[in-house]
Amino acid sequence: MNQLNSLMGPIRGRTNKTEVELTTEKLESSEPVKIVVVADTHMPRMAKALPPTLTEELKDADLILHAGDWTSPDIYDLFAVYAPIYGVAGNNDGAAIAEHWGYRRIVEIAGWQIGLTHGHLGRGGGTQANAAAAFEGEEVDMIVFGHSHIPFLSHDTMISEDRKVSLFNPGSPTDKRWQKRYSFGIITLNGMLVSFEHRYYDSKI
Repeated sequence: MNQLNSLMGPIRGRTNKTEVELTTEKLESSEPVKIVVVADTHMPRMAKALPPTLTEELKDADLILHAGDWTSPDIYDLFAVYAPIYGVAGNNDGAAIAEHWGYRRIVEIAGWQIGLTHGHLGRGGGTQANAAAAFEGEEVDMIVFGHSHIPFLSHDTMISEDRKVSLFNPGSPTDKRWQKRYSFGIITLNGMLVSFEHRYYDSKI
């Protein structure tokens, strides 16, 4: 049995919350927290292994976030050898993934609240609107989503009358569709500062 299938599954339809505890060594250091963000891996159909450009960045990651469309529970194990990983289910994920991860999650790490969703569920208006609507009224600092396979970053999305957040889509590391290049994301948390970066590359092998 793979590691994903051994996890306790969340209740579908709820916003599941996860608090990530950093190691004592990390807490005592002055180094920023590095989060590698992926979505829409669609493996193993679109790739048999993680792209080398991605695995190089995973080697020193503190956390990995997957914004859905894994398409196989076994993909969890490919990431988990590098760092703790949390995710949500997408529209192409089966019952096993949906029951384990659910469709919305808030990940708390280093004092930051990260909303995580795929972006396929909502009232319409597009993937970005769906992602924002998934956390209306929630106290999140940023929202990570996928579904479109299109890298995206915006810092001015309102999810309540007095709360503006960043929206971040990493693109896809294995299925670029109409994009020119494959991509994933890196979020860096450094005290009260946060930065977002897309990493692009031409080959997934």
